[in-house]
Amino acid sequence: MNLKEKFIPANSLNTSVLLLVFNRLDTTKQVFEAIRQAKPPRLYIASDGPRDAIENEHKKVECVRNFILGNVDWECEVKTLFRDKNIGCKLAVSGAITWFFEHEEQGIILEDDCLPSKSFFWYCDELLEKYKDNHKIMHIAGSTYVEKPNNHQEYDYHFARVGGIWGWASWRRSWNLYELEMESYPLAIEENIFDDLFIGEDEIKKLYLDWFKNAYGNTNTWDYQWTYTKIINNSINIMPSKNLIKNIGHGSEQATHTTGEDKKYSDMMLNELNFPLKHPKFFVIDREFNYLNYKFITQMTFKQNILKLIKKILPKFIVDYLKKFKH
Repeated sequence: MNLKEKFIPANSLNTSVLLLVFNRLDTTKQVFEAIRQAKPPRLYIASDGPRDAIENEHKKVECVRNFILGNVDWECEVKTLFRDKNIGCKLAVSGAITWFFEHEEQGIILEDDCLPSKSFFWYCDELLEKYKDNHKIMHIAGSTYVEKPNNHQEYDYHFARVGGIWGWASWRRSWNLYELEMESYPLAIEENIFDDLFIGEDEIKKLYLDWFKNAYGNTNTWDYQWTYTKIINNSINIMPSKNLIKNIGHGSEQATHTTGEDKKYSDMMLNELNFPLKHPKFFVIDREFNYLNYKFITQMTFKQNILKLIKKILPKFIVDYLKKFKH
């Protein structure tokens, strides 16, 4: 189903939603409107505090908070985690998710620039309940980068290695395993566990090992640690057969980690699913689907490849000089 066909849910949403916001009112309004149409029974709102060094940021942060609180017009229990001081993306986001799961056994997480289709909420709702006692599954993703071309059975989702965090759902039991500081990483490297986890997938293994090496000890990220947690627990995760999330903040100046010129993410189309969902018959990772999405993530544009080559050849000060003129 595409967005031209209106999705009408058969029942009220049962699942709580955590909305992570900061200082972007424009994107927040769009994501909040999607939540407002879904009408979750409980809405958790988490906001990091303004940065002292950024002029007038406290006004932007306050404006976002006031907008949400002033526009919850359905029957809904609202809980807030509004920080006075800025603690940064790593601690603010991971701390908010921990706070959420202290109150909820399961739920949906959305950031202020991750715009969901309407059926995303009911897709999460159904799968959270279906797999709540299956500890092998830790994560339900809302985004899919490449659809499987030969999805003959027309399954509405596939089992994958990890799954993205642009609109997702999970359980307290999964988040309790989260390693913010990747405490077990040195031991995992020492015991070569990734060799056993990625048998026959050397290309994908290299990508994750590069990510984890850069994330270990990193003070400004939380999501690679979540990916690490899922992989070391050898989990099987869920991605929809069609994309249900559009990143509307990708490439903006105010984005924290999604700045850049690559439009392949912001150009992704939103879709709707039909219900009841059609479930995969076999509980195994769909390696073809998984590899297609891996290739999408790693594929770079011609201009990005040229810049990568330049970085290898030219001294850093020349690279920095060229960056000023790349647009």
